[in-house]
Amino acid sequence: MKHILAPALVALTLLTPALASAACSVEYKAKRDDPLRLDHGTIVLDACESAAQVEREVRTRLAANGWILLKILGTTAG
Repeated sequence: MKHILAPALVALTLLTPALASAACSVEYKAKRDDPLRLDHGTIVLDACESAAQVEREVRTRLAANGWILLKILGTTAG
């Protein structure tokens, strides 16, 4: 039994960092002022390492197009 578990544990340990930085889809709400416009959309990111990193990346991408991030509704791996 130990011979089966050891390789599985090693494989899981090696894959964990890759899974943590895998691509993800981020669902968000954003707005523009003057005139007020609201948007609900999805952005695909190459890496989703932490909630702070995800929010920073989404905020930056939206701001480049004149949008203000209101809220991140959720993230989905893949």
